[in-house]
Amino acid sequence: MEGLAMSFRSRKGGPPLVMVTAYDYPTARAAEEAGVDAILVGDSLGNVVLGYSSTLPVTMDDMVHHSRAARRGAPHTLMVVDLPFLSYQVSVEEALRNAGRLMQQGGADAVKLEGGKPVADRVKAIVEAGIPVMGHLGLTPQAIHQLGGYRVQGRTPEAARQLEDDAKLLEESGCFALVLECVPEELATNIARSLSIPVIGIGAGAGCDGQVLVIHDLLGWSYAKKLPRFVKQYANLAEVARNALCEYADDVRSGRFPAAEHMYRI
Repeated sequence: MEGLAMSFRSRKGGPPLVMVTAYDYPTARAAEEAGVDAILVGDSLGNVVLGYSSTLPVTMDDMVHHSRAARRGAPHTLMVVDLPFLSYQVSVEEALRNAGRLMQQGGADAVKLEGGKPVADRVKAIVEAGIPVMGHLGLTPQAIHQLGGYRVQGRTPEAARQLEDDAKLLEESGCFALVLECVPEELATNIARSLSIPVIGIGAGAGCDGQVLVIHDLLGWSYAKKLPRFVKQYANLAEVARNALCEYADDVRSGRFPAAEHMYRI
């Protein structure tokens, strides 16, 4: 494991790490200019960019397409790209092939996959091939039907122990970092303290080594009916865009646009 992923891992115990999703050139460029520590090209693009109701329809072609665009916008920031549904579950060989494709064609610095013990052999094989891997436990959106919906995970003693065991196994398998999504703060804090790799929380409280949010959620550019409790919205770009478009439409219909300063002359 080398480069940006190793540098990210080495910052365990320092100031909290800042991670945000980005899916194209403008969002990735904005994230890099803001100085975030890592960009995640997540399969959440299925929800916020492509309009799907879940991440399940997202394909490898989708991920490659969007990661290439994000790479151009953020050439100097650690870029982690999600392996989408069924791109790594079928076999170790297919997982390795698709991880390599995200590196070769998508410009990824690292890949992320969901799950614990069932994917540990995939993680190990990908890492041994020289590709850094970020794990993802807790609420894993690709398993949403198995989990029974978007629910907090690890609330029972048995479920908490399973998450702790899976987190340790992912570390042992070679993950350079771990995302914990929608788990109780106390459990997330315990896991973060027990691992030597950074634990990045999303709905996992303040005891993690860093935080990640979906960029459309924090910018108010999401059309979700209700945002998750863990989201802090820092702007309302949907309202800004809607108002600007209404003003543009009114100007065109009234003849105010284009005005003389917007025209070319012979």
